[in-house]
Parts: sequence; structure tokens; C-alpha cells
Amino acid sequence: MIAIDGPSGSGKGTVSRQVAEALGFQLLDSGALYRLVGLAGLRAGLEPADEAGHAAIAATMDVRFGTAADGGEQVWLAGEEVTEAIRTELAGNLASKVASVAAVRTALLERQRRFATPPGLVADGRDMGTVIFPAARLKVFLTASPEERALRRHKQLKDKGLNVSLAGLSREIAERDLRDSTRAVSPLVAAADAITLDSTRLTPAAVVARVLVLARERLAGS
Repeated sequence: MIAIDGPSGSGKGTVSRQVAEALGFQLLDSGALYRLVGLAGLRAGLEPADEAGHAAIAATMDVRFGTAADGGEQVWLAGEEVTEAIRTELAGNLASKVASVAAVRTALLERQRRFATPPGLVADGRDMGTVIFPAARLKVFLTASPEERALRRHKQLKDKGLNVSLAGLSREIAERDLRDSTRAVSPLVAAADAITLDSTRLTPAAVVARVLVLARERLAGS
């Protein structure tokens, strides 16, 4: 079990996917589940404050994950592919809001734990090492400076042909960081036994290589 937590834009999604592929492990993208809850709530006409409605969606939504021909992720909600839809800034902000709802987190708790199947799991999120998998053999807290995270997200969206404001992204990341780290339920914090990696000046490949070294050390000692 490898838990990789960190704030938005730290690179944990890319790193988690590549580590899972290198080890032949299952992958849990917990952020996608919260984005799906937010997106499904929006499509159902729910207000962000409708906690019961979002909790019901979290408990019952029809979700399927897959891998595209190019190795990227594919996500379906109620039979509709929503891979791109859940990666928008709107979906990210909705996810951050519904993630503060205790009933939503409770509804998704066991769903996330069911991803832990042989031969192993790489779990990517914000409370993987503190709440969902506290007994994980390796816990990594991946971070980067707010400026670097905003630049990464700006480039990602520009590469998709979207016209976005770097200043606006910086504000949204700061707001999301504050909301995630100060919420009453499962705040974004590094587990006491997590290894913190700062990816500000590292390439994704360098971070992946470091995590794989750590993982193989833990596996060798098991």
C-alpha cells in the first residue's frame, strides 16, 4: 500500500499513475471521486450547500474507471465518459466544496478502501495516509510552491486550448488550499509518518524515481 497525498498541482496524479504502472499495482484517484460527486450534483441541479443530496450521490453514483489507448485515464459516470469534464477548474472547485461534507466523506470511505486489491495499491488524494489507509506501508506527502503549482496548471489548461488567467488560477489554488487544510473533517495534512517530497524543482520522472526507490525499500523489508 502506497499513499500519496498533497495539494492541487503538486503532481501527485501523474506520479501516482506512473508509480502504479511501474509496480503493476492498482490505482485509486480519490480526487476523481469527489469531482464526480460535484459534477453529478451540478447536473442534478443541487446547490453546493445541499449536503444530504451530495451524500446520496456519493453513496449511489454509477462510476467506472478505465485506461485509454495512450495510457491515460478514462472515467465514466452513469455510462457517460466524463474524463475531460471532471478535470476542469469548475469540477475541481466543486470537489473541494463537497469534500468538506462529512456525510460525503463517510459515503466514499468504504468505496475507496475496496480499491485495495492484490498485488497492491497506489492511492492518490488528500487523506489517503491519514484516514483512508492509515496502515499504508509507504506514505508520501508531495508538495510544491503555490507559484509553481499555478504555473503547472496554467500550462496544462493552455495546452488543452483553454484561455485561462494565471492570476485567477493562483487565487483559486490559494482558496482551495485554505479550504482543504482548514476543513473540520479530514483536513489536508501530512501523516506523522509520511515522507515529504518537494517537487518544485523536480521533473515528474525524478519524483517517480524517488518514490519507486522508497517503495522498493519498503517492499524489500516486508
